[in-house]
Amino acid sequence: MIQLESEQQFKDLKNDNTVFLFSANWCGDCRVIEPGLPELEEKYSQFKFVKVDRDEFIDLAIEHDIMGIPSFLVFQDGKQVGSYIGKERKTIEQIDTFLSQF
Repeated sequence: MIQLESEQQFKDLKNDNTVFLFSANWCGDCRVIEPGLPELEEKYSQFKFVKVDRDEFIDLAIEHDIMGIPSFLVFQDGKQVGSYIGKERKTIEQIDTFLSQF
C-alpha cells in the first residue's frame, strides 16, 4: 500500500484507478482491518491502494466529507466513483462487497 506523502500526490493519484483509505495510527477500527488489506489489494489489482493519514491530511478529509475512519474513496480516471464513509467499524467482507462494484 502506498503511503500518501503530499496533497499533490493525492491529485496525481486520483487520475488513476485508486482506492484511498483514510486512517490514523491511533484508530483501533483501522488496525482491525489492516491484516485483510493485502488480500484486497491482490484481489482488486486494477487499483492502486493509498493510505491517507487523516490527521496529517485533515484538509483532504474535510474536502471529501470524511468525518469517521476508516473510510474509503474510489477514483477512476480522475473522477470519484464511490465512497464508503462512516465512523462505524467495517469488516473486510463489507469492504470487499463495496469494492466489488467497481
